[in-house]
Amino acid sequence: MNLPFDCLEVREERRAPSPSPSPTHSSLNAPQGRSSNNGGGDKKASALHGSSIDQPAQALKSAGVRPSKSRGQNFLVQRGVATRIVSAAEIEAGDSVVEIGPGLGILSERIIDAGPRRLTLVELDERLAAMLAARFGDDARVTLLNRDFLTITRPEFDGERFKVIGNLPFGIAAAILRHLSDYRESIVRMVLMFQREVGERIRALPGARNYGSLSVFSSLYWQIIGHFRVAAGSFYPRPKVDAEVLIMEPRREYDFNTSEEPDVRATIRAAFSASRKTIRNSLAGGLGVDTNMIEAALELANIDPSLRPAMLDRSQLIALARILRPATSPACRA
Repeated sequence: MNLPFDCLEVREERRAPSPSPSPTHSSLNAPQGRSSNNGGGDKKASALHGSSIDQPAQALKSAGVRPSKSRGQNFLVQRGVATRIVSAAEIEAGDSVVEIGPGLGILSERIIDAGPRRLTLVELDERLAAMLAARFGDDARVTLLNRDFLTITRPEFDGERFKVIGNLPFGIAAAILRHLSDYRESIVRMVLMFQREVGERIRALPGARNYGSLSVFSSLYWQIIGHFRVAAGSFYPRPKVDAEVLIMEPRREYDFNTSEEPDVRATIRAAFSASRKTIRNSLAGGLGVDTNMIEAALELANIDPSLRPAMLDRSQLIALARILRPATSPACRA
């Protein structure tokens, strides 16, 4: 089931694969994932291993990579930050870990050092994938998927429970969170880095300036158990804004059942479709329901119809969805 994040202000911009041909790496131990014998691949790997993380430009140049703004390629270069992120995941010996967008491998190194049973790296950029294959190809625990994470399906994770770590591209962070929510029953914990503004919106509370549909949808499925800020200077190229790391776990219990979920999603989407209007007018316009019926539902839910949508919490919106369910059903509209 997909969350309706397509209605959010966060722009979901897919990253296009490089036009140069390259096979998909199903495993770092597969022949296509290793560097060639002509010395070119070894040279790139050597340049990365030999360069300090304080020399990311040289490491990227050696790998043939020029950072792309459209792909949101801002690489983490501060080892201390990487250590803190991986520590927050609390990786144990039997864990399976998925890393989204490993880039230069600074987080990958720390994850491997933590000793998981399995690490799956998902990297879209073919040149970075080749570099990662050269670096980590001798470790049987590591698998590389040279893919867009948004195309990964449950069977590719073997149906096992796993932890997720990632420095998410700023432009598609909401889309990735939506995709991860589809697999929440299999996820133990996530430690994800977002653009600071997006991170603050995800964890915003009712009444806050940045509280909106992203905040509500995230809270439906996830608990935020910690967060910390990462300065813009921790990345190369340096972005214009800071980042924020969120430590998230799936909720053990949900406030709605499976049959109610479509109505809950529709109500939240409608409520924030015109967030500057009153909740009465937003719901009437968003759901296409008569204003009198909306007012009656608000009265039953003990909600002031003149409130702005941003003043309502998750439980109030779920209550409204239950009350309005008969009015929004196909039979009622017929």
